[in-house]
Amino acid sequence: MGIHVIKMPDIGEGIAEVELVMWHVKVGDAVTEDMILADVMTDKATIEIPSPVHGTVAMLGGAAGQVMAVGADLIHIEVEGAGNLKAQSGAAAAAEAAPAKPVAPPPASSAAAAPPAPAAAPVAPVAASATAPASRATVAARVAREAGERPLASPAVRKRAWDMGVELQFVHGSGPAGRILHADLDSYAARGVQGAPSAVPGSYRENHTEQAVPLIGLRRKIAQKMQESKRRIPHFSYVEEIDVTELESLRTRMNEQWGKERGKLTVLPLLARALVVALRQFPQMNARFDDDAGVVTQYGAVHLGVATQTDAGLMVSVMRHAEARDLWSCAAEIGRLADAARTGKATRDELSGSTITISSLGALGGIVTTPVINHPEVAIIGVNKIVERPMVRQGGLVVRKMMNLSSSFDHRVVDGMHAAQFVQAIRALLECPAMLFVE
Repeated sequence: MGIHVIKMPDIGEGIAEVELVMWHVKVGDAVTEDMILADVMTDKATIEIPSPVHGTVAMLGGAAGQVMAVGADLIHIEVEGAGNLKAQSGAAAAAEAAPAKPVAPPPASSAAAAPPAPAAAPVAPVAASATAPASRATVAARVAREAGERPLASPAVRKRAWDMGVELQFVHGSGPAGRILHADLDSYAARGVQGAPSAVPGSYRENHTEQAVPLIGLRRKIAQKMQESKRRIPHFSYVEEIDVTELESLRTRMNEQWGKERGKLTVLPLLARALVVALRQFPQMNARFDDDAGVVTQYGAVHLGVATQTDAGLMVSVMRHAEARDLWSCAAEIGRLADAARTGKATRDELSGSTITISSLGALGGIVTTPVINHPEVAIIGVNKIVERPMVRQGGLVVRKMMNLSSSFDHRVVDGMHAAQFVQAIRALLECPAMLFVE
């Protein structure tokens, strides 16, 4: 018998530390070649580390959420027929793993958070390999879990269980390592579970327990990015109301005439167009500030960041060369990027390199927000919801569709007067939408 050592991989790009996000095995588990052992995360990507050998887990080098140095022992696997210690970098094993899942910096906006749900255990039991189907069945069939053992489920499944009023503790998990899937929730709801506590709405909330949930993985990156933005950038916000009655009328007519063949337009492509036109007059807003070097770089191309809500957290998808796109091209690209981010298929290039960002909470947009700038950019435009309000026009009271823009700027490089003029230029374009198309 011998020990095969897998070390924390060197992902490249000069990264010296890597976060251990999740274990898929525990000490004593049998592992097979290519079986996923752990997920690790850099600033830009999540990497799955597979096993290059068959054997038994002898030691785990750290706990979920721990930041480990590149080259540190990640896991020890006891193998047959080896008489000495054998070390292998995790990078070699990771080379054959599934493609990396990119991680974007969080958008600088606040969003309505989902109700709290129990977090997955740092070390999750995994089914033994295909050579032991009975073991997998035992894991999947388990319902009543041991005290302190948390059910394994994705954030989307946890959110759905919360909405259904279902206690995950009593749901069969048919996925790998007993993970609870959407189909398991469907089965639970269809047949009920005799002998289990009644799953009534609010049952979890009435259980007056406390739980410490560590910030790991993407949540930790979001926290770090938000802290960095607020620490390094002296923000100031500027809010202006926009009469979008004519804009909405134009959008409705365009969708009626061309929606079936070109796709439906939302407000975002029209706002992107207004932003592009306004930036011709205020190029200093389409910039990134390297405060370490003391250099502001202004860009001719508009690489527009668009905040996207995903199950993993808020990400900024980047629509490149917004200045060269028409409305339908903008709409199609925004939709494509949002879908890629939500399904975990977005590439690193699609999640980095923005020069100015739009943040929209859609129907939950509220009246006013104070968005946080997506460092190292210098401006962010926040979109609030559209509401009908009584307005005075030419001495008479009329009902108009109104929308607020809540925008934030880096006060080190953007003066308040210029920020106000920039937002007023956007307002003028949106209130007279024909001007969006006048070159």
